[in-house]
Amino acid sequence: MQLDRIVNFHKTIGDPTRIKIIALLANKSWNGQALAGKLGLSAPTITHHLKKLREINVVYERRDKNTIYFYLNKSIMKQQLEALSNLMEKNQGHTEMDVSSDEEMAIIQIFFTPDGKLKNIPAQRKKKLVVFRYMIKGLKAGKKYKETEINEYIIQFFDDYATIRREFITNHFMYREKNQYELNPEEMWLK
Repeated sequence: MQLDRIVNFHKTIGDPTRIKIIALLANKSWNGQALAGKLGLSAPTITHHLKKLREINVVYERRDKNTIYFYLNKSIMKQQLEALSNLMEKNQGHTEMDVSSDEEMAIIQIFFTPDGKLKNIPAQRKKKLVVFRYMIKGLKAGKKYKETEINEYIIQFFDDYATIRREFITNHFMYREKNQYELNPEEMWLK
């Protein structure tokens, strides 16, 4: 998915050494030894950072005899910045997945019992997202939840907490790191 690629790109370049390497490569090509000398780092450290940048296609290499020169892939940098800009613009307006509040209430009444239990997960994506938005409302922004806390929260709606928990992550309602869960800003939620 596009959002995952944008996040991976920014996580990878979000390192001070990698930013310095990108800045140096923006003007000319460099070999690894020259980069290490310029940045005051060891060759293995530079190799590690260049490998990470190659994995996201920000850097490419060319061999000249026994020396490998690294170049900045400016088109990828530009493409990633445009992708982030497009994502921001897309989230400013409405998308085709948006539903009116009347539609939303109708979907909630169809899929939830009067005591608040989810009957089943909707097959249609638009309805599924409405259901998840409704379920997530009881969680607090900025609070980190343990996996067991999320499971207990979900069970009040639906017994298959693992599926719902996975859907929260897949649809960017929540972020998971080291079995800690946190709500994403609403602007990141799939619509």
